[in-house]
Amino acid sequence: MVIHKANKQKYIIQLEDVWKIYQMDAVQVTALQGVHLDVKKGEFLVILGPSGSGKSTLLNMIGSLDLPTKGKIFLDGRNIANLPESDLAQLRGKKIGFVFQVFNLIPSLSALENVSLPMMFQGVSRDERIKKAGYLLKKVNLGERITHLPSELSGGERQRVAIARALVNNPEVILADEPTGNLDSKSGQEIVEMLRQFNKEGKTVIMITHERSLTKYADRICLLKDGQIMSCLADGKKKMRKLEEAM
Repeated sequence: MVIHKANKQKYIIQLEDVWKIYQMDAVQVTALQGVHLDVKKGEFLVILGPSGSGKSTLLNMIGSLDLPTKGKIFLDGRNIANLPESDLAQLRGKKIGFVFQVFNLIPSLSALENVSLPMMFQGVSRDERIKKAGYLLKKVNLGERITHLPSELSGGERQRVAIARALVNNPEVILADEPTGNLDSKSGQEIVEMLRQFNKEGKTVIMITHERSLTKYADRICLLKDGQIMSCLADGKKKMRKLEEAM
């Protein structure tokens, strides 16, 4: 196990010269080009970019759902780019919570059962799973909807279930991939405000989006274009104009 000691206490995630190249028959497609990125513990980082800029690929690299072609990715000091899949699975289960655009809820399971499911893989007892899932659903204002199937919930409610599920193993990092993409503007704003609240409670949140209006919630904004980070700026409200100029 490789531990990256430099800045270990300050940064929870560090990317060093990360590339992702896909081989499609005789053609190479470069999705990420030499990405360098440091994410502080407790930060709310928004990665902004148009469709096809490499946002989802970058988030998949950070979350160890995919591995870089070359480069290093450190999560809490560990170079995850070199870890075996068994270790990556444990890391994902304990350190990272995922929130996806398409919710990824199991249609035949209730809200409570969907939220409980990740805890089964961590060996948590049934009673504890039910207790914790119920608590988290109440925390996302779905305490009265725990027995409902996904088909009986609105889009915003389904995304709240997904957020509760992302939190069940108390991860240090929440990765949100276009979490408002399938929602109306009001529901989308409520979801991002909820993520911001969990961030204030100590979670590191990395959210990717193409919606500039959501950058107001960020501690820092990074602009991704053609697989490269063009710039990163603090204070989203004041710095948005500079990012727009870079686009």
